[in-house]
Amino acid sequence: MSVGVVMLVHTAFDRAEQVARHWAAGGCPVVIHVDKRVPAQSFGAFQQALADVPHVTFSKRFRCEWGTWGIVAATQCASEQILAGHPEVRHVYLASGACLPLRPVSELVDYLADRPKTDFIESATTSDVPWAVGGLEAERFTLRFPFAWKRHRFLFDRYVTLQRLLRVNRQVPGGLVPHIGSQWWCLTRQTLTAILQDPARATFERYFRRVWIPDESYFQTLVRQYGVRIESRSLTLSKFDFQGKPHVFYDDHLQLLRRSDCFVARKIWPYAHRLYDAFLVDPAGAMKKTEPNPGKIDRIFAKAVDRRTRGRPGLYMHSRYPQDGRENGLTAAPYSVFQGFAELFENFEPWLAKATAARVHGHLFAPDRVQFADNQSVMNGALSDDARLRDYNPEGFLTNLIWNTRGERQCFQHGPQDNQAINLQIARDPNAQVSVISGAWAVPLFRSNANFSNLRKAAAQLQKTESDLLDLLRAPWVKARVRIWTMADFIDAPMEPLQTILEEIGISAPHHLAEVPRMVDLNGFGQFLQNLKNQGMHPYLMGDFPVDQGEMSEDRDRPRKPYLVR
Repeated sequence: MSVGVVMLVHTAFDRAEQVARHWAAGGCPVVIHVDKRVPAQSFGAFQQALADVPHVTFSKRFRCEWGTWGIVAATQCASEQILAGHPEVRHVYLASGACLPLRPVSELVDYLADRPKTDFIESATTSDVPWAVGGLEAERFTLRFPFAWKRHRFLFDRYVTLQRLLRVNRQVPGGLVPHIGSQWWCLTRQTLTAILQDPARATFERYFRRVWIPDESYFQTLVRQYGVRIESRSLTLSKFDFQGKPHVFYDDHLQLLRRSDCFVARKIWPYAHRLYDAFLVDPAGAMKKTEPNPGKIDRIFAKAVDRRTRGRPGLYMHSRYPQDGRENGLTAAPYSVFQGFAELFENFEPWLAKATAARVHGHLFAPDRVQFADNQSVMNGALSDDARLRDYNPEGFLTNLIWNTRGERQCFQHGPQDNQAINLQIARDPNAQVSVISGAWAVPLFRSNANFSNLRKAAAQLQKTESDLLDLLRAPWVKARVRIWTMADFIDAPMEPLQTILEEIGISAPHHLAEVPRMVDLNGFGQFLQNLKNQGMHPYLMGDFPVDQGEMSEDRDRPRKPYLVR
């Protein structure tokens, strides 16, 4: 028994010659079809280069354009030639000039000899596969496609639109059920002869000439009429990206190809010298005898497609930006936003940095400048503290900050006095952990000596701004992890909220954890709120804060006992 090889070639003739010699050296007769678009001089040189190799012949040439009938006609002609000229052939293997045998030819011959009646060809109905790209699944069989998609795209699209308007619905002849699959198959002599000598061949050809990409449906459909035992898979490793374009294998894919255990792979880069040397020249590089299993490397290709289409979380690709919703995560890592804590506690930022080992910034979106940690003027990624640069694209600023500091938890302060343009992104971001003490913005006003009429005006504006933010954070679609306390509730029992915050950051505080920061002196704060009410401004975001709530110590200068995190 022998295996005949049909090679479809249109470029990289030096590599096609090398592969053809390899097939012939393994005892396989080879029939080569060269695209009619190849210049006669190049074709003649290719023929001359293989003139010394026995059992390598050339078939009649056809013009082969992607998605058109010429590829099927070329395959038919070359298959007829190899069947007629080599009666010992029991399987015909369809390959291209960009295919590379990965295992010794003798192993493929033995493998097929053990399966003399098995056809290896992908063959599935359009409803059962997700491969179709471009919206033409069942329509590729019900519409007509006289125009080459690559060369006459405008006419192709307009003619498809016209047929849809006219409700064209071609009928499949002979009761055939259309199937599609990979172009690269290996069929038995019996099945292939039956297809090529079918009395209804002319009828089938008239129909499939106007099917889109007939090389992926002609043999795949007709094999269901004559195949005795069909293995719906290809023996050729051929992977495609999300656009339906074949993956190209390069030198650094050597170990990947070895792991596949496949007999043949395509599409190989013509200059992948290491691959050609390893699989065609070096006998020691042959893989062990085993069942071909391309599924072993499917996970790697799935990850490649995912990276190509979605990118890395928090790193925007130019192909997706600035299209909202197409980013793979708004930011690259979890981060924490605190509102009201720095106003309520003294030295809150240094304490948090010490307790969590995170990088704790001040108000990143303060109106005058970016308050980076340690008062830095430039952060990772050359991010400047210039507020004008930040406000040009605040979402991009936060995204870049989190991306450039991956591996280190970022925490920053935020409040109603800051730039609010970032609020929507924070609310949408699953990586954001937002902790708010509502009404704490009033503490700096209380401690200032400003004119009360000005304080009342500022308080009204800050309360409105924070109220809008709280409405946003409480929306049902918010993805950030949000915790909100009124100032009255927080002061009543501050230990539990602080412990919760530390645990969410990833710190499980033991009994000996350092003391929490000292709370600012709130003596007279309740009366301050009452004065605002008396002036017509109702400060409701602080919660139920009685007039005497702030009278916590008779001696303002005596230090209060700090709380311990338990």
